Amino acid sequence: MNNAEYYKRAYPVGTRIRLLHMDDPYSPVPDGMTGTVTFVDDTGTLHMMWDNGRILGICPDADRFEVIKEGE
Repeated sequence: MNNAEYYKRAYPVGTRIRLLHMDDPYSPVPDGMTGTVTFVDDTGTLHMMWDNGRILGICPDADRFEVIKEGE
């Protein structure tokens, strides 16, 4: 199984995520922002709809985030 396949299984559509840090000085997504996975592409990027209205993918190999468990 390659990374993209793993990420598709680990972070299915609808998974809620909290961004801990994105190493991008031009990123419009601040640390602590929450969002929902809309799809995972074949390179393993998690495409997100952030709660601040932004649409920007995160890279599991570069960005730090945590899955929000149901009820949090």
